[in-house]
Amino acid sequence: MTTLPLSPEELAAWLRLALARGLRPAALRALLGAFGLPQNILAQPFTALAAVAGAQAARAALAEPGPDFAPQVEALRAWCAAPGNALITLADPAYPPRLLALPDPPALLYAKGRLDLLHARAVAVVGSRNATPQAMEDAARFARSLAASGLTVVSGLALGVDGAAHRGALDERGGTVAVIGTGADLVYPAVHHALATQIAERGAIVSEWPLGTPARSANFPQRNRVIAALVEGVVVVEAAERSGSLITARLANEMGRDVFALPGSIHAPLTRGCHGLIKQGAQLVETPEEVLDALNIGQPAATRGSRGAQRGHLGPKVSVPFDRMQRNANETLPLPLQSSPPLPAVARKEGISSRTGLSADALRLLEALGHAPATVEILAQRTDMPEAALQGTLLQLELAGHLDALPGGWFVRASRSQDGCQ
Repeated sequence: MTTLPLSPEELAAWLRLALARGLRPAALRALLGAFGLPQNILAQPFTALAAVAGAQAARAALAEPGPDFAPQVEALRAWCAAPGNALITLADPAYPPRLLALPDPPALLYAKGRLDLLHARAVAVVGSRNATPQAMEDAARFARSLAASGLTVVSGLALGVDGAAHRGALDERGGTVAVIGTGADLVYPAVHHALATQIAERGAIVSEWPLGTPARSANFPQRNRVIAALVEGVVVVEAAERSGSLITARLANEMGRDVFALPGSIHAPLTRGCHGLIKQGAQLVETPEEVLDALNIGQPAATRGSRGAQRGHLGPKVSVPFDRMQRNANETLPLPLQSSPPLPAVARKEGISSRTGLSADALRLLEALGHAPATVEILAQRTDMPEAALQGTLLQLELAGHLDALPGGWFVRASRSQDGCQ
């Protein structure tokens, strides 16, 4: 799928209207419906525009652009000329039809990669930025299965669950779309530069923000409405009580999309958001097959005959409104995992935490364990600890009451543990 070619005059007119302060998307759509091309709008007198969209919209549309407008136009022309880049306007057949149902669809979409994925059946996989190892594994596993079934996996390119979801879909050679909160010429966070390159080559990156727009906290909730609009359902893997992922879930529910949430330990702060969604009507899911069943999508051949597939259809799907869906969730800028305050010199030398009396290896192992059961093999992969050190540290934690050994070689964090990593 390709976009319609734009003349230099038309490109400049689209950018001018998209950047016009005070010109709301609904008013712009009304003007486009009345006058057609954006350059036709700019050629109209104030009275004609005001008669269609109101005086405020008319003033905004006819306001002279700022002194940096010409360089912006030139930068956009150069960006559009680069391979794989595309500017999609509201009037373009390549514009995602699901976004047109929004009350405020973006006037312009800056896209890199496969535009056909913006029209494909899709599911969002979102969650915590400071994700636990188990959540990262779950996000990648769900994304792989969903992509293998032909779905496009949509997420936000953030740290944690988002990145794991994109990588999982790419592992399966499936399509993935990253909806970002910066200009399409930037990568945020910077550590995802290689991942963004892969997505642009095999999937798609989409932004509604002008080129050069840096990461701002206010951009991300607005980004989330695009994620919610592009998909048929949203899977929330892990979320705190005030996670930005809950914004995506609420918006998706208001648009009539399905909302799914993975349950977790009642002792884990990062599962409380998911548990809140489930209480409010989200569908509790434990396997990707349950999402596929709910969306009436056939499962990939590789999973047929598996435990999840043998369950059959889950029965009629019942939609429960999220009447109490929290509406004050705040989206924050992605931040790196916060480190603990520096230890006293003696404690650092002995490898002991001044808060807990545990060694550095023990604290690292507890963090890798998270709040879900894991085997020695799983913990070895997460920590890269030698087997002897790992076994010794597990014994130390068990004797100290920080974890319990389960049948079958599994270990789980003890609910009474007060190690400070909960």
